[in-house]
Amino acid sequence: MNITGQPPIKSLTILCRWRPHVLLLVAVLSLFSACAGDEETYSEVQNLSEAYAKARDSIARGNYRRGIQIFEAMQARYPFSDLSRQVQLELIYAYYKSGEPERAIDAADTFIRENPINERVDYALYIKALAYFEGDPGFLERWFRRDMTKRPPEGVDQSYATLRRLVERYPASPYAEDAAQRMVFLKNRLADYENHVAEYYMRRGAYVAAVKRATNALEEFNGADSNAESLQILASAYDKLGLTELAEDARRVLATNFPDKTS
Repeated sequence: MNITGQPPIKSLTILCRWRPHVLLLVAVLSLFSACAGDEETYSEVQNLSEAYAKARDSIARGNYRRGIQIFEAMQARYPFSDLSRQVQLELIYAYYKSGEPERAIDAADTFIRENPINERVDYALYIKALAYFEGDPGFLERWFRRDMTKRPPEGVDQSYATLRRLVERYPASPYAEDAAQRMVFLKNRLADYENHVAEYYMRRGAYVAAVKRATNALEEFNGADSNAESLQILASAYDKLGLTELAEDARRVLATNFPDKTS
């Protein structure tokens, strides 16, 4: 009897010898499967109007994967068709609704870059902003009562900038009113976070940094609900720095604009 374990090693050698062939077979079968799926999809888009209607119907029924598949096939097979721009817009929306914000943003950027004067640029900007938009705290945040102002506003600044671009460039857009309302929410969210960071610096004696963040909250997000708090931080930071006149100026502005917040 061989007690060195030679038989298992031999079996392992045989397995390793056959493994490349097995992997190759799996790869070939996967390739054939993908090609078959592509051919099936391509056959469906021979008639553009019918394919477009089928994709729209799939998305309306919530089957985003199927709608995206058809639209992407149309885009690949007929990149210069009369429907090409509309297909681009449909894909932006489909990516967003299917929970793929990065692809929605990329598709929106591509559309805007390729069609800078198109009448639907406002729509592309709107969906791009929605893809960035945090909205209300999610289920877990509400469940655990987390303070959203203490979380880094990831994506919020991009959403705010995109919405601002939409409102300023296309004030008559049907999406402008909703965009303006979302901007109010985002402005408050961003200003709150700036104040949170400023207070962090105050606790650590970094008063110049606190002044910078509080000033940024006031200048960039003028009209936010937390502007009074920004002025209070500013006054306290100037006091700590020995800048009495600037501290008094901050308190004067606070008293003028927020008399109920003056201590």
